[in-house]
Amino acid sequence: MSHLVSMLVNRHHKEQTVGYTECHDQALVGGQSMAFALMGAEMYEGMSAHGCRSPRVERGVALHKMTRLLTLSLGGEAYLNFMGNEFGHPDWIDFPREGNNDSFEYARRRWDLADNTDLLYSKLQLFDAAMLEVEKLGNVLRWGNRDVTHVNDEGKVIVFEVGRMLFCFNFHPSESYAHYNTGVLSAGEYKCCLDTDAHEFGGHNRVDPHALVGTWGEWRDGRPNSICLYLPSCSAQVYQLVNEWDEGTSIHDGYIDENVWY
Repeated sequence: MSHLVSMLVNRHHKEQTVGYTECHDQALVGGQSMAFALMGAEMYEGMSAHGCRSPRVERGVALHKMTRLLTLSLGGEAYLNFMGNEFGHPDWIDFPREGNNDSFEYARRRWDLADNTDLLYSKLQLFDAAMLEVEKLGNVLRWGNRDVTHVNDEGKVIVFEVGRMLFCFNFHPSESYAHYNTGVLSAGEYKCCLDTDAHEFGGHNRVDPHALVGTWGEWRDGRPNSICLYLPSCSAQVYQLVNEWDEGTSIHDGYIDENVWY
C-alpha cells in the first residue's frame, strides 16, 4: 500500500499531472486491457450480472472499480479515460495492417457490452458515471494536495481526505473491518456518497448508504478527530462531511443521535 501511494503522489509540488489506469499503448495488439489483465478469458463467459461469479471475476470487477477511483482521487489534477476502460472492455485494439490481412475485426470498441444490463459491463459503466459525479461534487481534481493520513500495509487499507471528502480503500481480498478507526480533520457527521460495493455497481451492498457516521474528539493519524467505519473487503467508500459540528464538539459532550453511528 505504501508503494502504491508513493507512486501516485510522487510528483513536484504544483506540477500538473494526468492520472490514468489504462492508455492506448496497453490496449494495442500484443498488450491487454486492464480488465482482461485482471480477469483473463473468464470475461468472455463469466460476466453475467445474475447468479454466481467465479472468484477471479468477482475480484477483478471489484479491483477495476477501486483502481479507477484511487487513480482519479490521488493520481493528479486530471484524469484520462481510454475509450472502453469505463466499462472494462475485454479486447485489445488492432488496426488493419499487413500482419492481420488488413482486418477490421479488432479495430473497434464493443459498446454493446455496456448497453446490456444483464452483463457486469453495464455495472462498471454506471460506477464510472457515479465516480465522475462525486468528483464534481467535491472538486477532487482541483483541490490540490491530498492528505494521505493512513496507510496500513498489513491490513491493506488506504485513507485520505480531499476537502470535505474522506476516501477509504480496503484492498484486502478477504478481511473486512467492522470497526476501523481513522482520523479526520473536521468533526461532524459523515455519509457515504459512493460505494464500489453498491448493488447497482455489481457489488453486495455491505455498507448502509443512508447511515450517518459521527466523529469523536480524539487525535488519530495526525487529525484532531476520530471516526469508526465499516470497511468491507476489496471495496472502497467515499464519505462526505454533511453536518459539521463546532470545533471540539463530539459525542463525549453529550450529543447523541440514534440515527448516527459512533
